[in-house]
Amino acid sequence: MNVSDYTATTALLRNETVASAIRDKLVVELTSGTPHGAREASHWIVERGARYLDGAIMATPDFIGTDGGTILLSGPREVFDSNRDVFQALSGNAQHVGEEPGLANALDSALLALMWGALFGTLNAIAVSQAERIDLGELARQWTATAPVVEGLVADLIKRTSAGRFASDDETLSSISPHYGAFQHLLELMEARKIDRSVVDGYDKIFRRAIASGHLHDDFAALSQFMKE
Repeated sequence: MNVSDYTATTALLRNETVASAIRDKLVVELTSGTPHGAREASHWIVERGARYLDGAIMATPDFIGTDGGTILLSGPREVFDSNRDVFQALSGNAQHVGEEPGLANALDSALLALMWGALFGTLNAIAVSQAERIDLGELARQWTATAPVVEGLVADLIKRTSAGRFASDDETLSSISPHYGAFQHLLELMEARKIDRSVVDGYDKIFRRAIASGHLHDDFAALSQFMKE
């Protein structure tokens, strides 16, 4: 299955004829959805005597069928292993990410959050550059030069959060304080140039919540504790 959403999947599968036909078959759901949607779909299909894997395509169409394409699949490991050749024909980097059927979609959402964070950050950067008459080619060149620094910060943020290391220490790359100081300059520039602040105001809310709780001089990773309402 690879259709628009789980509602479309439901409309196609959930009738008596199909329910009878899928018995002893493998249903692979590659439609984008939510973890709870995957769990509910898995329950319905397994109840009808079929096997189920839920997947997420982490690629644009031009990567399908290439070694650079990634498809994440969750569900029974033995089902994935016995059909590995099929999955690798679709994507050279087909991966089994866990037995729980909702895991592929959960990872999909997490990785898309990273992607959209980068894309919306780029929109902000473009707007600032255009307002200040910076050539976008120059923006692209400087992004290429600074990208390794950003990638290092992202990797460090994930590692420190996983370990629960939120206080500043000898390995801290940057605490919240200098980030928030520089962030004020961005807010001021965007306000002066009448650039939409919807995205950065969300960042400001999280900064302020952490700072109000006494984390101004902790590692940037401390912000991860303030992502829940």
